[in-house]
Amino acid sequence: MAKLSTEELLEAFSELSLIELSEFVKAFEEKFEVTAAAPVAAAGAAPAAAAAEAEEEQSEFDVVLEAAGDKKIGVIKEVRALTSLGLKEAKDLVDSAPKAVLEGVNKETADKAKETLEGAGATVTLK
Repeated sequence: MAKLSTEELLEAFSELSLIELSEFVKAFEEKFEVTAAAPVAAAGAAPAAAAAEAEEEQSEFDVVLEAAGDKKIGVIKEVRALTSLGLKEAKDLVDSAPKAVLEGVNKETADKAKETLEGAGATVTLK
């Protein structure tokens, strides 16, 4: 296998959707038995206070498809438009609900995606 440069890897990753990139990170973590999570701060911070502060300042949201509803085809079309997934990948995502459609997006993008998916007949939550 040819060794890829850092630039080539970055270019390849920039072409992936958020869901594809998330799946890659999970596979990478499993293969090399590592975690990509940020290290936890040393003792001294109160966990309850930190959790409350994180909720108040939440700037990234996950759009989670809970159910496709009666208009599954319309929901698949909207998922494709939001994620740039192919038809099969979008169908698989909708079939495997509850599943995250978008991860780590800002509040405005999450609200628009939720409104669009609910307009197509899906049940959606923001986390």
